[in-house]
Parts: sequence; structure tokens; C-alpha cells
Amino acid sequence: MFQAIQVNEDGSAALRELDESTLPDGDVDIDVEYSTINYKDGLVITQRMPLVKHFPMVPGIDLAGVVRTSTHPAWQPGDRVILNGYGVGESHWGGLSTCARVSGEWLVPMPDSFSSRQAMAIGTAGYTAMLCVMTLERHGIRPDSGEVLVTGASGGVGSVAIAILSRLGYRVVASTGRPEEAPYLKALGAAAIIDRNTLSAPGVPMAEERWAGAIDTAGSHTLANVCAAVRYGGAVAATGLAQGLDFHTTMLPFVLRNLALYGVDSVRAPQALRREAWARLARDLDTGLLESMVTEIGLQDVLQCAPQILEGRIRGRIVVKVGT
Repeated sequence: MFQAIQVNEDGSAALRELDESTLPDGDVDIDVEYSTINYKDGLVITQRMPLVKHFPMVPGIDLAGVVRTSTHPAWQPGDRVILNGYGVGESHWGGLSTCARVSGEWLVPMPDSFSSRQAMAIGTAGYTAMLCVMTLERHGIRPDSGEVLVTGASGGVGSVAIAILSRLGYRVVASTGRPEEAPYLKALGAAAIIDRNTLSAPGVPMAEERWAGAIDTAGSHTLANVCAAVRYGGAVAATGLAQGLDFHTTMLPFVLRNLALYGVDSVRAPQALRREAWARLARDLDTGLLESMVTEIGLQDVLQCAPQILEGRIRGRIVVKVGT
């Protein structure tokens, strides 16, 4: 028997005790030690967006733990592993469970320098933040290029992005709707704080050039306003939709300022890119700062926490202690 959060088609969700015979297909069984709650998990648990492909579903797009059994050639019992994305928590049972059965093709080895708790303090949010930083780097944006804006700064992606960029030497400007979080954001490395209301209303197609680059987690008007103020030759890494799915802008910043807009996906990213991102996280993220981002809860607290993350009332990362 094992414990898991289970979401049902009638909209209900509960912490249940289940038999291992109910686990989905897979070639690796994992004793899950830690998981997380991300924005997408909040949507799945509350069913505010129809993301679940079939019911019942165990949510949790992240997990970290130890391989119990494996018929996959890459993994042996005792291996410490991480899983992010690949549809777990939406189309395949996810990490908010004491036991998970998954495909070995979805796993990456946990860096030796991280505990399971630290790996989930990073989770999909931090791994996505690293993918965004790597995207800006590959575009050619360097610390001496100018200011880099991070929207949704007090959330999981934003918090980790600020910590990484600051450690790499970038001057980071954090956009947040929670001014009381300014000390937290400055402790992560933000050089300046701006109110998200300066970006969240409909704006003009072209604004004064300011940002060398940006990482956006909001979408909608915020993303349009960010694009309008990026310097010539700059880039935006867009990876969120906290404000909305819409994107109302013109071609002007793209053709007059040579702007590049990159969509950053973490769900289906290839293995080589995943491993590179986790290796970079082990090198470029200060684990001392990481701890300042973390709130730890238990499986029994997940259902109460899910709507809070959708309402923007969560700072940094929520880590769920799953195993004993």
C-alpha cells in the first residue's frame, strides 16, 4: 500500500491509501522522498483548467527519490533520481505519492551535491529558470549587456532565476506585485524592484529601450510590455502564463529592434538539455539562497496549499515531504 493525492473526474481531490496494483505502467519503481507543488499542480488539483488527460490522476509534475526496482538498463536499485515533466501529473501518475512507477527514459540522475529535498526545492520551477538563463546566454546576452528583467519575481521560476543571474554577474530587476517581498528579492540578488502594475496593463507597441533581456512568467499584457522595452538585439525567454494566455502586441519591436522571443518548455526538453541544466544548477545556484526560498509541507497539507499558489500567495518554492 502507498499514500497519494488523487484527483477525480467529479472535481474531488483527497489523500488516499492505494494498492500498488493500481500503479500505472512503467519500468522503474521509485520510493519518492520529496515532491513539490507548482502552478500547474495547483491547476490540476483545483481543476481550474482541464489539464488532466484521464482520471483518477495523481498530480505532481516533480519527484525526487530512490529507485526501488528497475527493468530499465540505465537504472539500478539505490540510484538517486529526479523526474520533471514528461506529462506526469497530467497523463501519467505523478510525484505527490509515496511510490511512483514511471518510464526510465524520463529520469535524470540527481547531482551528487544535492539532497532530494534540495532537488525539489529547485524542481521544475528552478530547472525551467535555468533553461531560461541558458536561452539568454545562447542568444549572446552577457552580464555587461545591460539589465535583465525577471517578472513574477517572488514565484518559483522568478526566485531561482534571480539567484542564478545575480551569481553569474547580471544586474537583475525584479517585477513583483508584492512590495513586501522586496527584502527577500534583494537577498536573492535583485538590484532593483519594480511594481508589476507598471507592466500588467495594456501598453504601447514600442517603449523606451531598457532591458538587455528578460525572463517572463506572466504572459498577456506583461509579456507584450516587456517586449516593447527590450533593447535592440535583445531577447525574452517566455515560460509562463500567470497573467493569461493572450499576447497582444505588434511586429514593431521584432522588426525594428531585432527582438527575439523564445518560448521555453521544460516538459518535453531533450535529455541532453535536461542534464546540462541540472549540471549548471549544481554549479551556478547558491544552495544557501535556495533554502531561503523554501517552505516545506507534508502530503496532508497539499490540498490546502494548491489554491494559494494560484492566488499568488506563495513565496518561492513549496517542497512536499513525501517519504518518511
